[in-house]
Amino acid sequence: QVQLVESGGGLVQAGGSLRLSCVASSGSVDIGGAFSTYGMGWYRQAPGKQRVLVASITSAGSPYYADTVKGRFTISKDNAKNTVYLQMNSLKPEDTAVYYCSRMSTGTWGPGTQVTVSS
Repeated sequence: QVQLVESGGGLVQAGGSLRLSCVASSGSVDIGGAFSTYGMGWYRQAPGKQRVLVASITSAGSPYYADTVKGRFTISKDNAKNTVYLQMNSLKPEDTAVYYCSRMSTGTWGPGTQVTVSS
C-alpha cells in the first residue's frame, strides 16, 4: 500500500513563499514507474472548515487549481523522485491550514503539514 508523507510546512509572513513536498513510498516495495501513473492532489483544511482541493495534477502532467490559489500556487511532479510539490507564493493569512497530499484515484492521504501565514 502506498504511503504519503508531506513536508515543508511552517510559519511565514504574508507575501512569503513555501514549497511543500510529498513523497510516495510503499515500504520495501519499489513503486518505481508506478508513481508516474498517479494523479496527485494537494488539499487543505483550516480550523473548523472542510478539507478542500487546492491543486491537482494528472498522470499526464495537466494541472488544476482552485480559484483561491490560481496564479500564486504551482503544482509539479517529479516521477523519478516519487514526489509531488506545491510551490506557494504570495501567501495570505487565509492560506493558513493543514495541507495534505493525496493520491487522487484511491483517496490515500498523508498525515499533513501545517502552514501558518502571519499578517
